[in-house]
Amino acid sequence: MNSQGKRSGLIWDEPLLFELCPDLGTRMTSSAQPLHLPSSLFRESPPRIPDLSEPEVLRHFSRLSSWNYGVDQGFYPLGSCTMKYNPRVNEALAALPGFAYLHPDQPADQVQGALRLMAELANFLAEISGMAAVSLQPAAGAQGELTGMLMVRAYHQARGNPRQKVLIPDTAHGTNPASSALAGYEVKEIPTGPDGILHPDTVVEFMDEGVAGLMLTNPNTLGLFESRIAEVAEVVHRKGGLVYGDGANLNALLGIARPGDMGVDVIQFNLHKTFSTPHGGGGPGSGPVGVKERLEPFLPAPVIGRREDGYFLDWDRPQSIGKVGQYFGNFGIMVRAYAYIRSLGPEGLALASRIAILNANYLRVKLRDHFHLPHPEACMHECVFSDKGLPSEVSTLDLAKRLMDYGFHPPTIYFPLVVRGALMVEPTESESKETLDRFIEAMTKIAQEAREKPDLLKSAPHRTPVGRLDEVRAARRPILRWNPDQEES
Repeated sequence: MNSQGKRSGLIWDEPLLFELCPDLGTRMTSSAQPLHLPSSLFRESPPRIPDLSEPEVLRHFSRLSSWNYGVDQGFYPLGSCTMKYNPRVNEALAALPGFAYLHPDQPADQVQGALRLMAELANFLAEISGMAAVSLQPAAGAQGELTGMLMVRAYHQARGNPRQKVLIPDTAHGTNPASSALAGYEVKEIPTGPDGILHPDTVVEFMDEGVAGLMLTNPNTLGLFESRIAEVAEVVHRKGGLVYGDGANLNALLGIARPGDMGVDVIQFNLHKTFSTPHGGGGPGSGPVGVKERLEPFLPAPVIGRREDGYFLDWDRPQSIGKVGQYFGNFGIMVRAYAYIRSLGPEGLALASRIAILNANYLRVKLRDHFHLPHPEACMHECVFSDKGLPSEVSTLDLAKRLMDYGFHPPTIYFPLVVRGALMVEPTESESKETLDRFIEAMTKIAQEAREKPDLLKSAPHRTPVGRLDEVRAARRPILRWNPDQEES
């Protein structure tokens, strides 16, 4: 390996510290021993660790940091995840001392600015989504889902029957069944139609007085708008159920349409997807949840209230499901979202969604002659291709691995599950036409390689520090500690 950190494909070709200095423990900077320590505490021989200078160590870890590929390095087309660029001005505002140095236990009268920001952000989110009230407590989208479903359960419980089941379409996000099950419900999957959307007649077949509600994602994970959602909501409401709208794909609707106007009763917002927060690798995140009037009494406590002398925390909520997160939630994420909304305004938010939709449809049209489109009609913010029609030995995984050789992070693969060999692409509004054209060129070349040189894809990637990994073995037998004396087995 090149100890100078040669660039290769997506990331640096960076060796381990042990490989930078193979002569482990052969040099000691000093042989002197502190007199105040007993000799029994000293090693008989130097430790087997790399003996490197400070610049060598610093450069190693600086180069290694670039392995954490993100939207700052290039196009990040993960479908269903909305990995868009986060303006640095929002980062600067979140780092203002008045926000960054607040202690979460400070009394309400000492944090009026923060409480005002949270109250206004909740109002913004309510207006954007068509909801009556919003809680900012949940720390992630999935926790927002669980919070919403716990409120659904509390609502039905207050009416004398918590009900037993929740209906979830096969195009919903994967966390929806888990959130429903954690809230104590039996999950019933229902099929979408051949056109990829949910139909009212299908919901009628499954909907009865034992169903607490329906969870659906709109636009769904095929990138399609659920055009019959108002009719579906009417079917659910007629039987006394509630409609949960997964807000993870809200980036396609900002300023264009409001879930609340479509019949949705409760929705979570992924601030780390739609409203400018860097995310990935498990955090940070924030998943506020918005509700219609009928669910407002069950919001997590405390709720931020306002009176003549300022903002206060209202704990007097007898029907509340209780606290769902520490303190007030991930406040730094809220500052970023607030700044993002205020800087764009209503027109800017709508423009962002329109560009995201335009970019996705540009990719759909440019690549439809090279990759199979299970739903060739116009999409929303993301489009789903598949490996159907390619040589049988070439898989979606091979396409994704080969794309790394062209300097692009792969899109989401094998999701949604309703499409065999799915390749899900979401360009977001962040990317220019020039970036999309380079991605299209790379994908087109890979499609040609798949037909003419399939072995090239089967062995990809070729321009990364390591080649094709045995992913099954990596999951079952991970190497968590490097042993220089242990030969590879």
